[in-house]
Parts: sequence; C-alpha cells; structure tokens
Amino acid sequence: MKTGILSGLRVLDLTRMLSGPYCTMMLADHGAEVIKIESPSGDTSRATGPFRKEDIKKEWSGYFVSLNRNKKSLLLNLKTDPGKVKLLKLVKSADVLVENFRPGVMEKMGLGYDKIRCINDKIVYAAISGFGNPLSGESPYKDWPSYDVVAQAMGGLIGITGPKKNAPTKVGPGVGDIFSGLMMSFGIIAAVREAEKTGKGQLIDLAMYDAVISLCERIIYQHDLDGSIPGPQGNGHPLLVPFGIFKAKDGFIALGIVDDSFWRVLTKIMKDPGLSSDQRFSSIANRQKNSKVLNAIVECWTSSKTKLELKSLLGGLVPFGPLNSAKDIFEDPHVMNRSMIEEMKFSNSEARPWRVAGNPLNFSRFPQPKFSFPPRLGETKVEDLYKNDPEPLSEKDKNDLRSAFGTFATGVTVVTTNQKDGIPRGFTANSFSSVSLDPPMLLVCIAKTAQSFEIFRDSKYFAINVLSEKQRAVAGLFSSQRTDKFDLTSWKKGSRDLPLLDSCLAHFVCHKTNFQEIGDHAVMIGLIEDYLYYPGDPLGYFRGDYFSVGLEHSLVNMVNKESNTRVGAILESDRQVLFIKDRENNLSLPKTPNNNKSLLGLEDYLKSLNLMFNLDFLYSVYEDQEMNVHMIFYHGKFSGGGNKNTVSLNLEEIPLDKIKNLAERTMIERYCEEYHHGRFGIYQGNETEGTVKKVL
Repeated sequence: MKTGILSGLRVLDLTRMLSGPYCTMMLADHGAEVIKIESPSGDTSRATGPFRKEDIKKEWSGYFVSLNRNKKSLLLNLKTDPGKVKLLKLVKSADVLVENFRPGVMEKMGLGYDKIRCINDKIVYAAISGFGNPLSGESPYKDWPSYDVVAQAMGGLIGITGPKKNAPTKVGPGVGDIFSGLMMSFGIIAAVREAEKTGKGQLIDLAMYDAVISLCERIIYQHDLDGSIPGPQGNGHPLLVPFGIFKAKDGFIALGIVDDSFWRVLTKIMKDPGLSSDQRFSSIANRQKNSKVLNAIVECWTSSKTKLELKSLLGGLVPFGPLNSAKDIFEDPHVMNRSMIEEMKFSNSEARPWRVAGNPLNFSRFPQPKFSFPPRLGETKVEDLYKNDPEPLSEKDKNDLRSAFGTFATGVTVVTTNQKDGIPRGFTANSFSSVSLDPPMLLVCIAKTAQSFEIFRDSKYFAINVLSEKQRAVAGLFSSQRTDKFDLTSWKKGSRDLPLLDSCLAHFVCHKTNFQEIGDHAVMIGLIEDYLYYPGDPLGYFRGDYFSVGLEHSLVNMVNKESNTRVGAILESDRQVLFIKDRENNLSLPKTPNNNKSLLGLEDYLKSLNLMFNLDFLYSVYEDQEMNVHMIFYHGKFSGGGNKNTVSLNLEEIPLDKIKNLAERTMIERYCEEYHHGRFGIYQGNETEGTVKKVL
C-alpha cells in the first residue's frame, strides 16, 4: 500500500502551541515521520483544553489532539546533557528540525543551527519566531515573545478587520500562527528539495510578523499608491461591490461579484431591469463609488429569501455561499465527500472517536491522509528511533564490501524486487550506479519508462544484480518490455525473498531509504542489508581506466595537434541516429570539412545541415589506420529536418553494410550496444582495439 508523498522524510519537531505544530502537522499528514520532542511537562497545548466530560484526568486537550495527529512523542529534557546527547544522535538521521523558540534560546542550550549542521550538514533547520533571526535582518523586537494576536495586530490584519474604525477585531482562528506554519511547511519542502540535489541543508528563518504582512499584501500597495491608511472593511471589499456578507431570512449569505459579467447575471436573477441599465452601477468603479446604495438594494432582495431559496437561485451562477455554522459544516455533503472531517480512534479503546478537520491537499498518485491518534507524552522510546541507524563497519567488513563494489566495472546491473503478490519484477538499470562504504549504501538511477517503475517506487526493498561478461543476453532481456523475463532466466530467492539472478558477479539486497523523481528518471537509494560476490569478468566492451568528463581535454588537444584530424558527431533523437548519405546511399557520420578540425567548425557544419543540436560529451577518440586520420567524435542530441543529404535511421534498422568506413561501422555497432544498456564510455584506440573511459 502506498504511503504519503513525504514518506521517508524524518522531522524532529521541537515546537509547541500552534505555529510550529501546525507546520509539522502538514508534513505528518502526508507521510513524514514527525518526532515530537517534548519536555517533561509536555507541549503547553496538552493542558489548554477543551476536554471531554468523560476525560476526568484531562489527558486529551482538543487543541493538542487536532494539531498532533500522526506524530510520535519523545520525552527529552534539553536542559540536561543526556537530553542533548540523545537529540544530537537523532539529528544524524534527520532531514528536518523545526523549532519555534525565541532567537537565541537554542544557542543557549548549545543546540543552535551551527551546532546542528556540524552533526548533519544536510539537515534543514526551520525556525519560526515572532520577529525573526537577526541573521536575516535584526528586528528591534527580536527579544519580544509573540503569539497569534500580536502577529495579527502588528502585521496589519486586525487593523483592517471589524465593522468600524474604533472596534478592531481579531480574526477568529489563529491566522497569525497558522499562516506562519503553512509558510514554513512550504519553505521546508523547498529546502529539502535543494538538499537532495546538493547535499547541503540550510537555515530557514520565518518571522510571524513578516508572514502576516505578506498575508495583508493589499494594504501595502494601497498605501504605496496614494498614501491611504486602509481601515476596517467590515464584511465588504474596498474595491469590489457587491462583495461581502448579506442578510437572508434565516441567516446570512456571501456574494462575490468581481466583474461586470457576474453583475449582469445577478441583476437578471433579481429580476430588476433597472439595475442593469443604471449608470451608477454600470462599471466596477461606479459600483464601488455607490457601494452603500447598491449594498442596501442587494440586501433588501436577499433578506426576503431563505438561504435555501438563495442557494437554488444563485448557486452555480454567481460566486455565492451560505454562511455556515460548525453544525452546517458537519452536515454538508461536500465536507463528507472530500473527507474534510476525519475520525481518529483511540488505540485499544471503545471511547468515542475524535473528529478533527481534515487535510485539504489531495494528490492524484497518493492516498488521502489517514489520521492516527496523537501520542501520549513520551510514549516513543528513543532506542526505537535509533534502530534503523546502521552499525559502523569493521575494517575487515569495509575491505570485503569494497571488493564487492569492485564488481561495478561498467555499472551494467539488473535491479529486482517483488510485487505485492510476490511476482518478481526487474529491469536493466539504464544509468549509473554509485556506492557508499560508510554507511554501506547503493544508489541507482532508473528510467520512468520502465514497466516496473511504479513497483520499485512503492517497494520497501530491492536488489542489485551486477552482471558478468557471460550475461550479455540477460542485460538485453531485462532492458526489454517482455513480461516473461523471469521465466527465461535462472534465478533464486535471496534475503527478503528478493529475486537474485544466477551467474552474476555480485548481489546486493537493500532496504530502500530514499526515492527521488528527477525529470525522466528517479534516483533510488538503499541501505545494504546483505551482499555476495563471486569471481569473474564484468559485462563490458573494453578494459581501461575510468575518468570523468572534463579530463579528456588534454587527450583531444594532443590528437588535434596531428595535421590529419577530423571532428564528427553521433547525433541521436528518439532512438534514431543521423547519417550523411551519398549518391549510392552509402552512409557516414557528419564530420567537419578537411580544412576545419575544431569543435567550433563541427558546430558550424551541423548548423549548415539545418539542424538544432546539443553536444553533451566526448564519445570517441581514435586513429583510423585505414584512412590515415585521427578522429574525434562527440555525442549529442538533435532536432530538425536536416537537408537532402541527411537521413535518420532507427538504431535497430541501421544497415551496417552501408557504412563503408570500417572504423565508423565498428563505432556505430558499439554505440548501438551501449545505447541498449543505457551507458556510454569514451573510446580511445584504433578501429580494432582500444580502451573505454566511463562517462560519469
């Protein structure tokens, strides 16, 4: 079964009350492992209430229950050395730490960002406070404590809320806290994405004062435009009319007429032809200028009808909605159908379930969040949170694992796992594999086009099978779309019942720790639980040293000093390779004219063929003894129709006998084979023998 979209994200939650817990609630609802770190007295909201009548001991505050579902609770006294040591040990395996202390409090405890990132440089450290961290700009209020009402007041929200100037009104819910928490949850996901790309975490600083200013963005541009000081707007809008709350016979309704088209629809429903032609209301500006008169006319009409009558008249035609009480919300079919009120049951209890507001985010490829009941204070044992940390390897184990990793000579691997029903699935990984000794981990890049892609995305374990030289056919089979791969291959069950292919150089059984989708591919990372390796030759084409792209420049320069040098390109698009054809339909690859042997000359030549292209890496440098010439070939992608002398051929349909130059024919054969395995190497040699340098 799929878990939430944030599954695998570990969050240390040091927050209390509303802003921080709301932020981490959003993460926990969607699958993140949120570990709530509480002092011996617990989160303040545990005692805030309200409490059920039957809760004689007052164990479960509604405030706490609503915000802390799906979390774990770990009791740590961070004022003591043992508490700090335990937290710092958890930091090693965490992706995110969230706190909402005043700036400086964590530093005084020796747990500030500088200390935390020394333990885990990839961690995202999220800090919510009333007035922000001085590192982002020092506030004169940096030492002030702050809660929702302070943020609402100072950020401008209360100043524009309420019926009149001398009756400032706080917005009902804790918007200053909740909006700050929501903003921080966005910041966390953005920073985690960056950390996954770069391996570097960072500090996120958010001031509640700043968050509310951003919420009240309208008063900023209004004051900037004309120096006005927007005041309380009651239930209306300063620019749009009619827009607000209007009386009905049995309550109130909301209308939001934002343009002339909706205004014409409303006047037609009201059956007042004079309104549509009245110049006082003929435009947005005129309606705003005559707002008092117009609002009175509209309310005279709405107050003559019930909410149900207005619903039948206005629903679906103009922006309209009834003013709902909590009771109305509980009875609304919309709320039920969209799971916006969720039940949470006590474990092993016959007590009546709690009902709380649901999470409004729905992802098409992931299930709606299901809520587990909040934790009792300290119910999670710290030892349970350490259990997934790998034990350090001994030097002997490291050497042994290093030998096993040595089988990745070319990186040709088949990745395998099981469906939920136990049926084996697998395919040839079409990109690189990478390794880590401490901790022992493997990374493999897989294509989203693979039939088994979703199986691997949702699996908990996977195996990597490193192919030997005699398994060339196996590599081809598992890169195909055939459904009977395992029927045609000899294999056995290994650890975790994972399918392991026979005759491999090595097997690695991994517990998947991360799965990150990137464009057309995904990176899958696993902690190695078991491995075996055997003697033999790796599946490859030539033997040779390995180096990264960029180090080839000296080689190219050396070859280019030769007087007889040509530069060409292997250009591919959607499994088609571009060729130049002559009058007899013989084929050759595009190459620079004899008098121009530079990369710039190649680019100019390709442009003359009416092509768009991108050269991405050096593919081959060799001596063509048949033609007495040194050749340099780059690899790239192309688009465009070419000209009458060009032809694009499918990889599987290239007539090799039409490529008259032996060296080019050999290179194209190698290219097709490498393309099949999804891995390319820089070739250095001549048309009969040489070495391949891996492209990283």
